[in-house]
Amino acid sequence: MAGGHGSRVDAAIDGYLDHLVAERGLAANTVAAYRRDLDHYARFLEGRGIDDLTGVTPIDISEFSRDLGDRGLAASSVSRAVVAVRNLHRFALAEGLVADDASAGISPGTKGRRLPKALSIESVEALLESCDTTTVEGLRDRALLELLYGTGARISEICALDVDDLTAVIADPRSGLRLVGKGDKERIVPLGAYAVEAVQAWLVRGRPGWAGRGTAGAALLLNSRGGRLSRQSAWAVLQRAGRRAGTGEHLSPHSLRHSYATHLLDGGADVRVVQELLGHASVTTTQIYTLVTAEHLREVYRSAHPRAL
Repeated sequence: MAGGHGSRVDAAIDGYLDHLVAERGLAANTVAAYRRDLDHYARFLEGRGIDDLTGVTPIDISEFSRDLGDRGLAASSVSRAVVAVRNLHRFALAEGLVADDASAGISPGTKGRRLPKALSIESVEALLESCDTTTVEGLRDRALLELLYGTGARISEICALDVDDLTAVIADPRSGLRLVGKGDKERIVPLGAYAVEAVQAWLVRGRPGWAGRGTAGAALLLNSRGGRLSRQSAWAVLQRAGRRAGTGEHLSPHSLRHSYATHLLDGGADVRVVQELLGHASVTTTQIYTLVTAEHLREVYRSAHPRAL
């Protein structure tokens, strides 16, 4: 058994190492390095009360990577260990030992710290309020940003919307907004009152002024030439709003999507509900956001508790 212990994690590790020798013919010193890394992983999981790979989450793997870095290991050593862990979980999935690959969203070079960047609620509000809704451009920008934050959609999903997609939701908000995500997978998401109001303002006071300039047809969001707003142009809108609000350096194309997920989880939403809203194929992808929430709690504790280290 790995490290002389007898948990189901150790049994999985032994099976994986046997596979490396028998099926892939790896050299003894390479297998020994894998064994050391995976033995450390097994003992780390043991310390967290986990004795089966089915109980591992992306948070556990990220925390293991973080722990290695905190112990002063070189970045290359941390990367090697994370690769070993990822390969173990892939093996376990292929062998039917687990139903999901908990390591799917973990990158070897992140040292456990490549977390989605979420804005604070105050920063999101500043971003939204930065749009000048006395102008056509500002009405369009506000509708775009409210839709991104109000639905958690990808920029490309919002840019693909047509007017008809929104008129049905405006008429009956309970019906939800239909989004088409990766692999043409459809999902229905709720649309809040703020987003509905911003879209209505754009449709009534903004879009008609630009619609006659081009051939966008049914497209919901337009550029100033009357064409459908592109993903790149929508990202530029987000960047400009960030500069106006003073949050530009913290933005990425997925910033409002990350913020949507994090704020839902902070508010007590179940991770599987958030998975459905985001359109993730696996809950393990969504669970990365729970690590952001855990990190925030640690920061609050460190800054507020008199006995925090």
